[in-house]
Amino acid sequence: MKKKLISILLASFLVGSIFTGCSSSNSAQASDKPVEITFWHSMSGKNGQAITKMVDDFNSTHKNIKVNAQFQGKYDDAINKLKSAEKVKNGPDVMQVYDIGTRFMIDSGWALPVQNFIDDEKYDISGIEPNIAGYYTVNNKLYSMPFNTSTPILYYNKDAFKAAGLDPNSPPKTFSELEQAAAKLTKKDGSGKVTQYGYAMAIYGWFFEQFVVKQGQNYANNDNGRTSAPTAVEFDKNGAGLKVLNEWKKLVDSGNAANFGRDEDATENAFLAGKTAMYIESTADLSADLTAIGNKFQLGTAPLPSFDGVKDGGVSIGGASLWALDSKDKDKQKATWEFMKYMVSPTEQAYWASQTGYFPVTKKAYDEQVMKDNLAQKPQFQTAIDQLHASPKTAKGALMSVFPEARQTIESNIEQMLQSNKSPEDTVKSAADSINASIKKYNEDNKK
Repeated sequence: MKKKLISILLASFLVGSIFTGCSSSNSAQASDKPVEITFWHSMSGKNGQAITKMVDDFNSTHKNIKVNAQFQGKYDDAINKLKSAEKVKNGPDVMQVYDIGTRFMIDSGWALPVQNFIDDEKYDISGIEPNIAGYYTVNNKLYSMPFNTSTPILYYNKDAFKAAGLDPNSPPKTFSELEQAAAKLTKKDGSGKVTQYGYAMAIYGWFFEQFVVKQGQNYANNDNGRTSAPTAVEFDKNGAGLKVLNEWKKLVDSGNAANFGRDEDATENAFLAGKTAMYIESTADLSADLTAIGNKFQLGTAPLPSFDGVKDGGVSIGGASLWALDSKDKDKQKATWEFMKYMVSPTEQAYWASQTGYFPVTKKAYDEQVMKDNLAQKPQFQTAIDQLHASPKTAKGALMSVFPEARQTIESNIEQMLQSNKSPEDTVKSAADSINASIKKYNEDNKK
């Protein structure tokens, strides 16, 4: 009996040892396996190639983490895919979201504020450009990590300036100067057909927003949606919207400014082909423009024009930031934070800026040799940097959950104004009424 009992106990011990051994082996294997995180982004072309290299470099230097980068289309497409994915709890770990998606991301509750990681690690963010960090900071909390940042600037053809008797090193600083220069730069053939417009600007809601900021005014109430979610726009009440549209319409009606519609590429291509001598666009296009222009003409850049008699309110940043989606997985969250820190490191930001045209979000990136070389080769890039540093901290831009829709509303109304002679006053009112209705519906649907 005792022998039988001993045999049973011994067998149990051996079986237990086998399972314990298997468990230890599996744990060891699991610990050797890198933590995998998914990164959704909206960068294609040359920008996409740069993203791919940065991710590959991260993976090769962080054997315990593997980032799977996935292109999700343009910003609007990507955020719509995120909305669908979050319904079934299948979103990415890291998401590149455009600036105007900030309020929506905060309200959604899907993301962990990066301030959580910063506070836990006592990570020093003083190295991040304050005007850039300021945009993504709400109630003293940094919600996302700035990544690709740009501002709009004035691009101009220096050769065309010389031919028109204008100083190529003295671009227009105000709208009145812009009107005068555009008149001199416009060329017509014998039949009176315009062969070169003096100026062009795509119908893009971001430009409208920037010219509101330029006046030091708010786009929306509740401190531009920063103290709390906005309940209405303000550009119709403070006069900023009307001032922008009056100038826009005056230029187009003069015949010295082209209207190529909402297609930014059409406006850019007209400039590259010498069909317009000045245009407004993001600094992110600078590298591509320089490559396309080659030796055809000398490219000049200047700050966004300001308004006569109005104190310059600076410009707000555009672009996108990196968001940490709340996966509830501590290991993935830790890996996400490591990836974010890498992407804003001086070396990576200097590389990113040199490859794209976005400027670094990290101040120490300017100490990197690749950035020094980039500025030496492309001095036009300094314009955006100086413009950013000259902008006051109040130049943050608005935050609204319905911003993508609001931008479309602004664009369709401006399009009608320029095509059907709709008055700027009616345009402002129509746009404001429509956006306010969207804000009201969103706030009612999302009451907590």
